Amino acid sequence: VLYDGLCPICMTEIRFLQFLQRNQPGKVHFIDISKPGYNGAKYNDVTYEMAMEEMTVIDEKDEVHRGVPAFAVMYGAVGLGWLGRFMMWSPVRPFMDKSYAIFARNRLKWTGRAEDCTTGRCE
Repeated sequence: VLYDGLCPICMTEIRFLQFLQRNQPGKVHFIDISKPGYNGAKYNDVTYEMAMEEMTVIDEKDEVHRGVPAFAVMYGAVGLGWLGRFMMWSPVRPFMDKSYAIFARNRLKWTGRAEDCTTGRCE
């Protein structure tokens, strides 16, 4: 799971997922893209910019999932497969895609970081 460790909303989600997998340490690897040493070449060439655009997960088969499908994979890996399946269910998926697109587009502004992230890297 590639996540923005400077995003308070994102960190709430990540802490919850880490809590859920506490009995299975190492099953899901959480990679903080906000750390200076993040190198997308190590993660299927997912650049910092790509990971900042939307949630990105690399599964056990080394496939990259972005947006709502990334959440579905991530939830499945920590025992919330039912939630991932619900999000991907055809009557719900369009709403999830639209809602997440709005969040992804505005999360920096909503968390007071829009001005900190104008140079290509958030400070």
